[in-house]
Amino acid sequence: MKKTLLTIAICLIGFTGFSQTRNQYVPGYIKPSTGTYVEGYNRTLPNNTNIDNYSTYGNTNPYTGSIGVKPQDFSTGASSYGQGQTINTGPRGGQYYINGNGNKTYVPKQPW
Repeated sequence: MKKTLLTIAICLIGFTGFSQTRNQYVPGYIKPSTGTYVEGYNRTLPNNTNIDNYSTYGNTNPYTGSIGVKPQDFSTGASSYGQGQTINTGPRGGQYYINGNGNKTYVPKQPW
């Protein structure tokens, strides 16, 4: 009986380790700049790459069914993003350029 309970406890601990999700829910909020409400949504956990993001080519968002279209970091497709623009690297490693409206436009990481 003790061995059975111990085996079950070990299995439950093991399964909870594998069931760690790689996404998070972002609750809805009101945009201060426009006063409009933004619905809550699920996203992948922030990290230093876009390879596992739902919006990246080859991935599908399991909540909406939409297929990713952005090129992966350091891929051939990433080299054409922001072409002709000065690419800056932010303090946390993100790469971006300043668009015509004066806003940052993030691009997939490029190997330069």
